[in-house]
Amino acid sequence: AARRPGQGAAPSRMFSYRREGGGAPGRAGTARFLARHNTWGFVATRAARGKIQGMPYGNCLLLSDGPINNSTGIPFFYVTPKDNTVTDLLKNPMASLTLPEADGNFCRKNVIDPEDSRCARLTLMGQMVTVPPEEVEFAKQAMFSRHPVVRKWPRSYEWFFMKMNIEHIWLQNWYGEVSPIAVEE
Repeated sequence: AARRPGQGAAPSRMFSYRREGGGAPGRAGTARFLARHNTWGFVATRAARGKIQGMPYGNCLLLSDGPINNSTGIPFFYVTPKDNTVTDLLKNPMASLTLPEADGNFCRKNVIDPEDSRCARLTLMGQMVTVPPEEVEFAKQAMFSRHPVVRKWPRSYEWFFMKMNIEHIWLQNWYGEVSPIAVEE
């Protein structure tokens, strides 16, 4: 296509919009933003049952990284052993958790499909563990402050809290760009 006078080449990241909510700039800042503002994520496990044993299995789960004013970056979950994902995790705790930017307003506000590569995706990998007794009160505050409805879920489902001990962090926030981020960041 012909360019009009004064029209230069499109700058790289032309469609890279600034995320609302501030936070630290860069990849680690984007990762923290996604961990803080996502209320659900996609957990992938290795199936531990029946004909699909050993195959990949995934499920969307509610999560919280802390009470509203105390974001920790550690995802907490309120789960039941009746969920196939939890059955898998109790046999093999290794999992990945993908947090899409689709949960916020960025993609919608900029008229970008949530599956477009400009909408960031954060993938956390590590071990899912039962929250130890000394952290249960914090886990309750984290989940119940962000998801009040879970308090009303049927008690007969034996709900308990899990969290992910993060070992690896990967962020995709542009076409083909998948970047590892140090856990310390």
